[in-house]
Amino acid sequence: MSTSELNSNDMDSPSFWPHLGLSGLPKNVVERITDFNNPKQEWRRLFSEVMGTFLLLLVAAGSGMMNAAFGDPISRTAAVVAPGLMVMAMILFMGRVSGAHFNPAVSVAFALRGDFPWRRVPAYIVAQFVGAVLAVLVLQAVIGSSASNGATYPAQSTTHLAAFVMEVILTFGLVSVILGTASGAQNIGIIGALGVGGYVALAGLWASPLSGASMNPMRSLAPDLVANDFTAYWVYLAGPLLGAGIAVLAAYMLRGRGGGLAGSQAAQGGLFTQPKNPDKA
Repeated sequence: MSTSELNSNDMDSPSFWPHLGLSGLPKNVVERITDFNNPKQEWRRLFSEVMGTFLLLLVAAGSGMMNAAFGDPISRTAAVVAPGLMVMAMILFMGRVSGAHFNPAVSVAFALRGDFPWRRVPAYIVAQFVGAVLAVLVLQAVIGSSASNGATYPAQSTTHLAAFVMEVILTFGLVSVILGTASGAQNIGIIGALGVGGYVALAGLWASPLSGASMNPMRSLAPDLVANDFTAYWVYLAGPLLGAGIAVLAAYMLRGRGGGLAGSQAAQGGLFTQPKNPDKA
């Protein structure tokens, strides 16, 4: 239906629509979008982060715990590909709700990029923490295997410093893919799920023997916390955060400042997120 076919009863403040990017939409559609973007709906996004991180940790930590309990039925290839497939599914499933961060390094990167408000970062990280720890507790109770079997540690044949450098590099690549597919410069929209999920699997395939290819502080913290074993945890906190920061710098070098419409939509979820820099898609 075109704008000219809508009468005054079907339109909501037309003069205000261009400011929101909602020009020409029927009133019920505008109300649905503005309601979804209402700060009072933040609980939905936080629930999405809890649920998504929970499902991610079930797969990421679960494979090691399954192997310990049932005699190594899951190959390393399957163990590292599964989280990539889960990330892909979660982005497709709930990316429009919360932005599908599921990772503090991603939330911080989006905030540094200007695509996500800093004031919302703490709640996202708490939600991710809750989902991750809950997943490991469920795994330990159901499988009967120690949470330490699902943790990430540097290989015995390497050093903590080498594992740290590897996590920096891997997270730099992951966050670069996330920021790049969230940018209007790529214009690939929902196919970003394939890029991000594929990167997680590929990184694990070649780098997991050295550091575990965590790339996510919560993926490593939750098993460590439940098992009360924080061996080399600094590697999996500092490495991903530094890698994310470098990725934000690279994104600026490649595409200029963030805060555009496409990046804000990808980072914040919802529809028609208002950009900080309207001229930058």
